[in-house]
Amino acid sequence: MSEYHGRWSNRFTYILAATGAAVGLGNIWKFPYIMGENGGGAFVLVYLACIALIGVPVMMAEVMIGKYGRLAPSKSVIKLARDSGRSSAWRVTGWGGVIAGFLILSFYVVIAGWAVAYTWYGFTGSFTGRSADEIGQLFSNLNASPYPLLGWSGVIVLGTSIVVGKGVQKGLEKAVNYMMPILFVLLTIMVLYAANTGEFAQAVRFMFEPDFSKLSWNGVLIALGHSFFTLSLASGIMIMYGAYLPEGTSLVKTSVYIALMDTLVALMAGLAIFPVVFANGLPAGAGPGLIFQSLPIAFGQMPLGSLFGGSFFLMVVVAAFTSSIALIESSVAWLVEHRGLLRWQAAALAGFAIWLVSLLTVFSLTGAEWSVVSLWGDIKMSYFDLLDYITANIMLPLGGLIISVFTAWAVKEEISRKMLDTEPALYLLWQTCLRYIAPVAIMLVFLNLIGVLDL
Repeated sequence: MSEYHGRWSNRFTYILAATGAAVGLGNIWKFPYIMGENGGGAFVLVYLACIALIGVPVMMAEVMIGKYGRLAPSKSVIKLARDSGRSSAWRVTGWGGVIAGFLILSFYVVIAGWAVAYTWYGFTGSFTGRSADEIGQLFSNLNASPYPLLGWSGVIVLGTSIVVGKGVQKGLEKAVNYMMPILFVLLTIMVLYAANTGEFAQAVRFMFEPDFSKLSWNGVLIALGHSFFTLSLASGIMIMYGAYLPEGTSLVKTSVYIALMDTLVALMAGLAIFPVVFANGLPAGAGPGLIFQSLPIAFGQMPLGSLFGGSFFLMVVVAAFTSSIALIESSVAWLVEHRGLLRWQAAALAGFAIWLVSLLTVFSLTGAEWSVVSLWGDIKMSYFDLLDYITANIMLPLGGLIISVFTAWAVKEEISRKMLDTEPALYLLWQTCLRYIAPVAIMLVFLNLIGVLDL
Protein backbone atom coordinates (compact mmCIF):
# COMPACT_ATOMS: atom_id res chain seq x y z
CA MET A 1 0.00 0.00 0.00
CA SER A 2 2.77 2.42 0.90
CA GLU A 3 4.03 2.53 -2.72
CA TYR A 4 0.73 4.16 -3.66
CA HIS A 5 -0.42 6.29 -0.79
CA GLY A 6 0.81 6.58 2.81
CA ARG A 7 -0.56 6.42 6.33
CA TRP A 8 -1.83 8.79 8.97
CA SER A 9 0.94 9.88 11.32
CA ASN A 10 -0.96 8.81 14.42
CA ARG A 11 -4.31 7.73 15.78
CA PHE A 12 -5.42 11.25 16.76
CA THR A 13 -4.86 12.54 13.23
CA TYR A 14 -6.94 9.69 11.85
CA ILE A 15 -9.77 10.52 14.28
CA LEU A 16 -9.62 14.19 13.23
CA ALA A 17 -9.61 13.26 9.54
CA ALA A 18 -12.47 10.77 9.83
CA THR A 19 -14.46 13.22 11.96
CA GLY A 20 -13.82 15.90 9.36
CA ALA A 21 -15.12 13.52 6.70
CA ALA A 22 -18.25 12.78 8.72
CA VAL A 23 -18.86 16.37 9.82
CA GLY A 24 -20.25 18.34 6.92
CA LEU A 25 -23.35 19.96 5.55
CA GLY A 26 -25.38 17.07 6.96
CA ASN A 27 -24.55 18.16 10.53
CA ILE A 28 -24.91 21.93 10.18
CA TRP A 29 -27.34 22.31 7.29
CA LYS A 30 -29.54 19.21 7.39
CA PHE A 31 -29.64 17.92 10.98
CA PRO A 32 -31.12 21.08 12.56
CA TYR A 33 -33.99 21.35 10.09
CA ILE A 34 -34.96 17.65 10.11
CA MET A 35 -34.85 17.79 13.91
CA GLY A 36 -37.14 20.82 13.75
CA GLU A 37 -39.52 19.04 11.39
CA ASN A 38 -39.73 15.93 13.59
CA GLY A 39 -40.32 17.10 17.13
CA GLY A 40 -36.88 17.97 18.53
CA GLY A 41 -35.90 15.94 21.60
CA ALA A 42 -37.69 12.70 20.71
CA PHE A 43 -36.00 12.74 17.31
CA VAL A 44 -32.59 13.25 18.96
CA LEU A 45 -33.05 10.19 21.20
CA VAL A 46 -33.99 7.94 18.27
CA TYR A 47 -31.10 9.37 16.25
CA LEU A 48 -28.59 8.60 19.03
CA ALA A 49 -29.88 5.03 19.33
CA CYS A 50 -29.48 4.55 15.58
CA ILE A 51 -25.93 5.91 15.66
CA ALA A 52 -25.04 3.35 18.35
CA LEU A 53 -26.75 0.29 16.86
CA ILE A 54 -26.24 0.89 13.13
CA GLY A 55 -23.86 3.77 12.38
CA VAL A 56 -20.92 2.68 14.53
CA PRO A 57 -21.05 -1.05 13.55
CA VAL A 58 -21.18 -0.21 9.82
CA MET A 59 -18.32 2.28 10.24
CA MET A 60 -16.24 -0.39 11.97
CA ALA A 61 -16.97 -2.75 9.07
CA GLU A 62 -15.83 -0.21 6.47
CA VAL A 63 -12.64 0.70 8.33
CA MET A 64 -11.90 -3.00 8.75
CA ILE A 65 -12.13 -3.52 4.96
CA GLY A 66 -9.76 -0.63 4.32
CA LYS A 67 -7.23 -1.59 6.97
CA TYR A 68 -7.14 -5.19 5.77
CA GLY A 69 -6.68 -4.34 2.09
CA ARG A 70 -4.60 -1.12 2.36
CA LEU A 71 -5.83 -0.15 -1.13
CA ALA A 72 -8.70 1.66 -2.85
CA PRO A 73 -12.16 0.30 -1.90
CA SER A 74 -12.70 -2.23 -4.73
CA LYS A 75 -9.23 -3.78 -4.39
CA SER A 76 -9.49 -3.93 -0.60
CA VAL A 77 -12.83 -5.74 -0.87
CA ILE A 78 -11.43 -8.21 -3.44
CA LYS A 79 -8.47 -9.04 -1.18
CA LEU A 80 -10.71 -9.59 1.85
CA ALA A 81 -13.21 -11.64 -0.18
CA ARG A 82 -10.56 -13.92 -1.67
CA ASP A 83 -8.86 -14.49 1.67
CA SER A 84 -12.28 -15.47 3.03
CA GLY A 85 -12.83 -17.90 0.15
CA ARG A 86 -15.50 -15.73 -1.48
CA SER A 87 -16.09 -14.51 -5.02
CA SER A 88 -14.36 -11.36 -6.24
CA ALA A 89 -17.82 -10.21 -7.37
CA TRP A 90 -18.08 -8.67 -3.89
CA ARG A 91 -15.99 -5.86 -5.40
CA VAL A 92 -19.33 -4.14 -6.05
CA THR A 93 -19.14 -3.23 -2.35
CA GLY A 94 -16.17 -0.98 -3.08
CA TRP A 95 -17.20 0.23 -6.51
CA GLY A 96 -20.60 1.38 -5.30
CA GLY A 97 -19.00 3.58 -2.65
CA VAL A 98 -16.53 5.21 -5.06
CA ILE A 99 -19.27 6.05 -7.57
CA ALA A 100 -21.65 7.28 -4.88
CA GLY A 101 -18.96 9.51 -3.36
CA PHE A 102 -18.11 10.98 -6.78
CA LEU A 103 -21.75 11.76 -7.62
CA ILE A 104 -22.44 13.22 -4.16
CA LEU A 105 -19.43 15.50 -4.42
CA SER A 106 -20.60 16.77 -7.81
CA PHE A 107 -23.56 18.54 -6.18
CA TYR A 108 -22.02 18.91 -2.72
CA VAL A 109 -19.46 21.40 -4.08
CA VAL A 110 -22.28 23.59 -5.40
CA ILE A 111 -24.05 23.71 -2.01
CA ALA A 112 -20.66 24.37 -0.41
CA GLY A 113 -20.31 27.19 -2.94
CA TRP A 114 -23.48 28.73 -1.52
CA ALA A 115 -21.76 28.74 1.89
CA VAL A 116 -18.68 30.45 0.43
CA ALA A 117 -20.91 33.14 -1.11
CA TYR A 118 -22.82 33.60 2.15
CA THR A 119 -19.56 33.96 4.08
CA TRP A 120 -18.77 36.93 1.83
CA TYR A 121 -22.32 38.29 2.21
CA GLY A 122 -22.12 37.97 5.99
CA PHE A 123 -18.79 39.72 6.53
CA THR A 124 -19.66 42.52 4.07
CA GLY A 125 -22.94 43.34 5.84
CA SER A 126 -25.30 42.12 3.13
CA PHE A 127 -27.67 40.68 5.76
CA THR A 128 -27.91 43.87 7.86
CA GLY A 129 -31.38 45.38 7.97
CA ARG A 130 -32.70 43.17 5.18
CA SER A 131 -36.31 41.99 5.19
CA ALA A 132 -37.30 38.37 4.58
CA ASP A 133 -38.15 39.21 0.97
CA GLU A 134 -34.79 40.89 0.44
CA ILE A 135 -32.91 37.92 1.90
CA GLY A 136 -34.94 35.64 -0.33
CA GLN A 137 -34.00 37.81 -3.31
CA LEU A 138 -30.32 37.54 -2.33
CA PHE A 139 -30.61 33.76 -2.55
CA SER A 140 -32.56 33.96 -5.82
CA ASN A 141 -29.96 36.25 -7.36
CA LEU A 142 -27.20 33.79 -6.44
CA ASN A 143 -29.03 31.09 -8.40
CA ALA A 144 -30.26 33.31 -11.24
CA SER A 145 -27.14 32.91 -13.36
CA PRO A 146 -24.70 29.99 -13.68
CA TYR A 147 -21.60 32.19 -13.47
CA PRO A 148 -21.65 33.04 -9.73
CA LEU A 149 -22.33 29.39 -8.88
CA LEU A 150 -19.52 28.25 -11.16
CA GLY A 151 -17.16 30.68 -9.46
CA TRP A 152 -18.06 29.87 -5.84
CA SER A 153 -18.19 26.09 -6.36
CA GLY A 154 -14.98 26.30 -8.40
CA VAL A 155 -13.23 27.64 -5.30
CA ILE A 156 -14.19 24.47 -3.42
CA VAL A 157 -13.16 22.15 -6.29
CA LEU A 158 -9.80 23.88 -6.73
CA GLY A 159 -9.02 23.86 -3.01
CA THR A 160 -10.04 20.20 -2.74
CA SER A 161 -7.83 19.15 -5.66
CA ILE A 162 -4.79 21.05 -4.35
CA VAL A 163 -5.04 19.54 -0.85
CA VAL A 164 -5.64 15.98 -2.00
CA GLY A 165 -2.93 16.26 -4.67
CA LYS A 166 -0.32 16.78 -1.96
CA GLY A 167 -0.89 13.32 -0.52
CA VAL A 168 -2.04 11.81 2.76
CA GLN A 169 0.37 13.42 5.22
CA LYS A 170 1.28 16.66 3.41
CA GLY A 171 -2.22 17.30 2.11
CA LEU A 172 -5.12 15.61 3.90
CA GLU A 173 -3.43 15.42 7.27
CA LYS A 174 -2.22 19.03 7.33
CA ALA A 175 -5.62 20.28 6.21
CA VAL A 176 -7.58 18.50 8.95
CA ASN A 177 -5.01 19.35 11.63
CA TYR A 178 -5.67 23.04 10.95
CA MET A 179 -9.30 23.03 9.88
CA MET A 180 -10.90 20.79 12.51
CA PRO A 181 -9.70 22.91 15.47
CA ILE A 182 -10.91 26.00 13.57
CA LEU A 183 -14.30 24.33 13.09
CA PHE A 184 -14.68 23.52 16.79
CA VAL A 185 -13.55 27.02 17.84
CA LEU A 186 -16.03 28.68 15.46
CA LEU A 187 -18.82 26.35 16.56
CA THR A 188 -18.12 27.04 20.24
CA ILE A 189 -18.12 30.81 19.59
CA MET A 190 -21.44 30.50 17.75
CA VAL A 191 -23.01 28.53 20.62
CA LEU A 192 -21.83 31.16 23.15
CA TYR A 193 -23.14 33.93 20.90
CA ALA A 194 -26.51 32.21 20.60
CA ALA A 195 -26.63 31.68 24.37
CA ASN A 196 -26.15 35.40 24.98
CA THR A 197 -28.33 36.86 22.24
CA GLY A 198 -31.01 34.21 21.62
CA GLU A 199 -33.59 32.05 23.38
CA PHE A 200 -31.09 29.48 24.62
CA ALA A 201 -33.32 27.92 27.31
CA GLN A 202 -36.12 27.40 24.80
CA ALA A 203 -33.67 25.78 22.38
CA VAL A 204 -32.38 23.40 25.07
CA ARG A 205 -35.94 22.37 25.96
CA PHE A 206 -36.79 21.86 22.31
CA MET A 207 -33.72 19.70 21.67
CA PHE A 208 -33.53 17.66 24.86
CA GLU A 209 -37.05 17.34 26.27
CA PRO A 210 -38.54 14.45 24.27
CA ASP A 211 -42.16 14.68 23.17
CA PHE A 212 -42.90 11.42 21.39
CA SER A 213 -46.36 12.62 20.40
CA LYS A 214 -44.61 14.80 17.80
CA LEU A 215 -42.55 11.93 16.38
CA SER A 216 -44.16 9.85 13.63
CA TRP A 217 -42.93 6.52 12.26
CA ASN A 218 -41.72 8.43 9.25
CA GLY A 219 -39.69 10.62 11.61
CA VAL A 220 -38.11 7.48 13.11
CA LEU A 221 -37.07 6.34 9.65
CA ILE A 222 -35.66 9.79 8.87
CA ALA A 223 -33.59 9.61 12.08
CA LEU A 224 -32.42 6.16 11.05
CA GLY A 225 -31.45 7.32 7.59
CA HIS A 226 -29.68 10.44 8.79
CA SER A 227 -27.71 8.56 11.46
CA PHE A 228 -26.40 6.39 8.65
CA PHE A 229 -25.60 9.15 6.17
CA THR A 230 -24.11 11.64 8.64
CA LEU A 231 -21.17 9.32 9.32
CA SER A 232 -20.29 9.28 5.58
CA LEU A 233 -20.93 5.57 5.29
CA ALA A 234 -21.19 3.66 2.00
CA SER A 235 -19.45 6.46 0.08
CA GLY A 236 -15.94 4.99 -0.03
CA ILE A 237 -14.61 7.40 2.58
CA MET A 238 -14.22 5.19 5.63
CA ILE A 239 -12.77 2.30 3.61
CA MET A 240 -10.20 4.67 2.12
CA TYR A 241 -9.35 6.34 5.42
CA GLY A 242 -9.13 2.89 7.04
CA ALA A 243 -6.50 1.97 4.44
CA TYR A 244 -4.26 4.70 5.85
CA LEU A 245 -4.77 3.60 9.48
CA PRO A 246 -1.58 3.16 11.55
CA GLU A 247 -0.87 -0.31 12.87
CA GLY A 248 -2.06 -1.01 16.39
CA THR A 249 -5.00 1.40 16.17
CA SER A 250 -8.23 0.09 17.72
CA LEU A 251 -11.07 0.05 15.19
CA VAL A 252 -13.65 -0.12 17.95
CA LYS A 253 -12.44 2.80 20.07
CA THR A 254 -11.69 5.12 17.16
CA SER A 255 -15.09 4.43 15.53
CA VAL A 256 -16.84 5.28 18.80
CA TYR A 257 -14.77 8.48 19.19
CA ILE A 258 -15.59 9.56 15.62
CA ALA A 259 -19.31 8.92 16.12
CA LEU A 260 -19.28 10.85 19.41
CA MET A 261 -17.49 13.84 17.88
CA ASP A 262 -19.76 13.84 14.83
CA THR A 263 -22.85 13.75 17.07
CA LEU A 264 -21.40 16.48 19.30
CA VAL A 265 -21.01 18.76 16.26
CA ALA A 266 -24.59 18.09 15.17
CA LEU A 267 -25.96 18.90 18.64
CA MET A 268 -23.77 22.00 18.98
CA ALA A 269 -25.01 23.15 15.57
CA GLY A 270 -28.54 22.87 16.91
CA LEU A 271 -27.58 24.89 20.00
CA ALA A 272 -26.04 27.55 17.75
CA ILE A 273 -29.02 27.76 15.40
CA PHE A 274 -32.23 27.27 17.39
CA PRO A 275 -31.71 30.06 19.99
CA VAL A 276 -31.35 32.48 17.06
CA VAL A 277 -34.36 30.96 15.32
CA PHE A 278 -36.61 31.19 18.38
CA ALA A 279 -35.44 34.70 19.34
CA ASN A 280 -36.53 35.98 15.95
CA GLY A 281 -39.83 34.12 15.75
CA LEU A 282 -38.68 31.91 12.87
CA PRO A 283 -40.13 28.40 12.40
CA ALA A 284 -37.92 25.56 13.72
CA GLY A 285 -39.07 23.27 10.91
CA ALA A 286 -38.29 25.70 8.11
CA GLY A 287 -36.86 22.95 5.92
CA PRO A 288 -33.70 23.21 3.79
CA GLY A 289 -34.03 27.00 3.65
CA LEU A 290 -33.38 27.28 7.41
CA ILE A 291 -29.66 27.98 6.93
CA PHE A 292 -29.59 29.99 3.72
CA GLN A 293 -32.86 31.90 3.94
CA SER A 294 -34.11 32.01 7.55
CA LEU A 295 -30.91 32.49 9.57
CA PRO A 296 -29.57 35.44 7.51
CA ILE A 297 -32.76 37.35 8.43
CA ALA A 298 -31.91 36.84 12.10
CA PHE A 299 -28.22 37.73 11.71
CA GLY A 300 -29.23 40.93 9.94
CA GLN A 301 -31.19 42.08 13.00
CA MET A 302 -28.87 40.94 15.81
CA PRO A 303 -25.93 42.70 17.53
CA LEU A 304 -22.67 42.09 15.66
CA GLY A 305 -24.74 40.21 13.08
CA SER A 306 -22.27 40.82 10.25
CA LEU A 307 -19.34 39.38 12.20
CA PHE A 308 -21.20 36.35 13.51
CA GLY A 309 -23.19 35.79 10.32
CA GLY A 310 -19.96 35.65 8.35
CA SER A 311 -18.34 33.44 10.99
CA PHE A 312 -21.28 31.04 10.93
CA PHE A 313 -21.05 30.50 7.18
CA LEU A 314 -17.25 30.27 7.37
CA MET A 315 -17.84 27.39 9.78
CA VAL A 316 -20.16 25.77 7.23
CA VAL A 317 -17.47 26.17 4.55
CA VAL A 318 -14.84 24.49 6.76
CA ALA A 319 -17.18 21.58 7.49
CA ALA A 320 -18.04 21.19 3.81
CA PHE A 321 -14.38 21.36 2.76
CA THR A 322 -13.22 18.61 5.13
CA SER A 323 -15.95 16.38 3.70
CA SER A 324 -15.07 17.32 0.11
CA ILE A 325 -11.45 16.20 0.44
CA ALA A 326 -12.70 12.91 1.87
CA LEU A 327 -15.31 12.34 -0.85
CA ILE A 328 -12.77 12.75 -3.67
CA GLU A 329 -10.06 10.64 -2.04
CA SER A 330 -11.24 7.20 -3.21
CA SER A 331 -11.51 8.42 -6.82
CA VAL A 332 -7.96 9.80 -6.65
CA ALA A 333 -6.64 6.58 -5.09
CA TRP A 334 -8.32 4.55 -7.84
CA LEU A 335 -6.68 6.66 -10.58
CA VAL A 336 -3.28 6.25 -8.91
CA GLU A 337 -3.64 2.48 -8.55
CA HIS A 338 -5.39 1.59 -11.81
CA ARG A 339 -4.07 4.20 -14.22
CA GLY A 340 -0.60 4.75 -12.81
CA LEU A 341 -1.02 8.51 -12.47
CA LEU A 342 1.01 10.61 -10.09
CA ARG A 343 -0.92 11.82 -7.08
CA TRP A 344 -1.26 15.42 -8.28
CA GLN A 345 -2.29 14.28 -11.76
CA ALA A 346 -5.00 12.05 -10.33
CA ALA A 347 -6.27 14.87 -8.10
CA ALA A 348 -6.37 17.32 -11.01
CA LEU A 349 -8.18 14.84 -13.26
CA ALA A 350 -10.71 13.87 -10.57
CA GLY A 351 -11.30 17.53 -9.70
CA PHE A 352 -11.90 18.43 -13.34
CA ALA A 353 -14.33 15.52 -13.71
CA ILE A 354 -16.18 16.63 -10.56
CA TRP A 355 -16.40 20.17 -11.93
CA LEU A 356 -17.80 18.94 -15.24
CA VAL A 357 -20.51 16.85 -13.56
CA SER A 358 -21.28 19.73 -11.17
CA LEU A 359 -22.48 21.69 -14.21
CA LEU A 360 -25.62 19.53 -14.16
CA THR A 361 -26.42 20.84 -10.68
CA VAL A 362 -25.47 24.43 -11.52
CA PHE A 363 -27.76 24.61 -14.54
CA SER A 364 -30.52 22.79 -12.63
CA LEU A 365 -30.46 25.48 -9.94
CA THR A 366 -30.46 28.28 -12.52
CA GLY A 367 -33.54 26.81 -14.18
CA ALA A 368 -32.15 25.69 -17.53
CA GLU A 369 -34.91 23.89 -19.46
CA TRP A 370 -32.66 21.03 -20.56
CA SER A 371 -31.77 20.29 -16.93
CA VAL A 372 -35.23 18.81 -16.28
CA VAL A 373 -35.56 15.15 -17.22
CA SER A 374 -38.73 13.06 -17.63
CA LEU A 375 -38.62 9.80 -15.71
CA TRP A 376 -41.82 7.80 -15.81
CA GLY A 377 -45.40 8.85 -16.23
CA ASP A 378 -45.74 12.54 -15.52
CA ILE A 379 -42.80 12.59 -13.12
CA LYS A 380 -40.12 15.16 -13.97
CA MET A 381 -37.01 15.94 -12.00
CA SER A 382 -34.01 18.25 -12.39
CA TYR A 383 -30.56 16.68 -12.71
CA PHE A 384 -29.73 18.04 -9.25
CA ASP A 385 -32.76 16.37 -7.67
CA LEU A 386 -32.11 13.21 -9.65
CA LEU A 387 -28.50 12.95 -8.47
CA ASP A 388 -29.59 13.61 -4.88
CA TYR A 389 -32.36 11.01 -5.16
CA ILE A 390 -30.19 8.29 -6.72
CA THR A 391 -27.33 8.69 -4.23
CA ALA A 392 -29.23 9.33 -0.98
CA ASN A 393 -32.24 7.10 -1.60
CA ILE A 394 -30.76 4.21 -3.56
CA MET A 395 -26.96 3.96 -3.64
CA LEU A 396 -26.12 4.73 -0.01
CA PRO A 397 -28.79 2.50 1.61
CA LEU A 398 -28.02 -0.41 -0.71
CA GLY A 399 -24.30 0.16 -0.24
CA GLY A 400 -24.71 0.01 3.52
CA LEU A 401 -26.79 -3.15 3.21
CA ILE A 402 -24.16 -4.88 1.06
CA ILE A 403 -21.35 -3.83 3.43
CA SER A 404 -23.29 -5.25 6.39
CA VAL A 405 -23.98 -8.57 4.67
CA PHE A 406 -20.43 -8.88 3.30
CA THR A 407 -18.56 -8.22 6.54
CA ALA A 408 -20.94 -10.09 8.87
CA TRP A 409 -21.77 -13.11 6.69
CA ALA A 410 -19.17 -13.48 3.90
CA VAL A 411 -15.92 -12.53 5.66
CA LYS A 412 -14.28 -15.32 7.67
CA GLU A 413 -14.98 -14.89 11.33
CA GLU A 414 -11.34 -15.49 12.26
CA ILE A 415 -10.32 -12.55 10.04
CA SER A 416 -12.93 -10.13 11.39
CA ARG A 417 -12.17 -11.17 14.98
CA LYS A 418 -8.47 -10.54 14.42
CA MET A 419 -9.06 -7.17 12.70
CA LEU A 420 -11.46 -5.86 15.34
CA ASP A 421 -9.31 -7.23 18.19
CA THR A 422 -11.89 -6.62 20.91
CA GLU A 423 -13.68 -8.41 23.71
CA PRO A 424 -15.76 -11.47 22.66
CA ALA A 425 -18.95 -9.83 23.96
CA LEU A 426 -18.33 -6.65 21.93
CA TYR A 427 -17.52 -8.69 18.83
CA LEU A 428 -20.77 -10.64 19.21
CA LEU A 429 -22.70 -7.37 19.61
CA TRP A 430 -21.06 -5.97 16.44
CA GLN A 431 -21.83 -9.13 14.51
CA THR A 432 -25.44 -9.19 15.70
CA CYS A 433 -25.97 -5.56 14.75
CA LEU A 434 -24.61 -6.14 11.25
CA ARG A 435 -26.28 -9.50 10.66
CA TYR A 436 -29.76 -8.66 11.85
CA ILE A 437 -30.41 -5.10 13.07
CA ALA A 438 -28.64 -3.05 10.38
CA PRO A 439 -30.01 -4.95 7.33
CA VAL A 440 -33.60 -4.73 8.55
CA ALA A 441 -33.26 -1.07 9.50
CA ILE A 442 -31.54 -0.14 6.24
CA MET A 443 -34.21 -1.94 4.21
CA LEU A 444 -36.91 -0.01 6.09
CA VAL A 445 -35.15 3.26 5.28
CA PHE A 446 -34.69 2.24 1.66
CA LEU A 447 -38.32 1.19 1.17
CA ASN A 448 -39.51 4.38 2.86
CA LEU A 449 -37.26 6.62 0.77
CA ILE A 450 -38.33 5.11 -2.55
CA GLY A 451 -41.99 5.32 -1.54
CA VAL A 452 -42.77 1.59 -1.21
CA LEU A 453 -43.25 1.87 2.55
CA ASP A 454 -45.50 4.70 3.70
CA LEU A 455 -45.56 5.11 7.47
